[in-house]
Amino acid sequence: MTSPADIWIFGYGSLMWDPGFAFEEAQPALVHGWHRSFCVLSHVYRGTKEKPGLVLGLARGGACRGRAFRVAAARAEATLAYLHEREMVHYVYVFREVPATLADGRRVTAKTYVADTAHGQFAGRLPFDETVRMIAEGRGKSGTNVEYLENTIRHLDELGIREGALHKLLEAVRRHASQSRHPRA
Repeated sequence: MTSPADIWIFGYGSLMWDPGFAFEEAQPALVHGWHRSFCVLSHVYRGTKEKPGLVLGLARGGACRGRAFRVAAARAEATLAYLHEREMVHYVYVFREVPATLADGRRVTAKTYVADTAHGQFAGRLPFDETVRMIAEGRGKSGTNVEYLENTIRHLDELGIREGALHKLLEAVRRHASQSRHPRA
């Protein structure tokens, strides 16, 4: 049974397949006005300050398919504290509420994290070739940026969220990596 004090959390990246908190219900969801984007520079996990990688953020415009989780009111405060610690390590995100449409047609207000356009690690919309290069070459304490992209696509595909632009990006990243390993004479 849904309580009026229950909260909804919208996930668009790893939160979709690895929420890390208990929830009562999970549904595919659509958010308008925001899109999933490699718009955040990673100086630690998928890159370094000298050679940053790129990770996902929600950026203005378009629409984003993800997952919404209903969290019971009794666990809302603890869940929000956990998410703050998980997502706000470098304060590159801003906590927001966004309208979301669930797969069953319900409209809810969901809490999420969007990329902070005023933060120094916000990359914005980079040229495609620059995005490809940064992801192909990025490596940080959590592994390569290519692994992050591959993992994201695999999980999106498993959830039935077909993100054609990310598949195109991965093909270009793999071509770049292959050309870097085997330069033409």
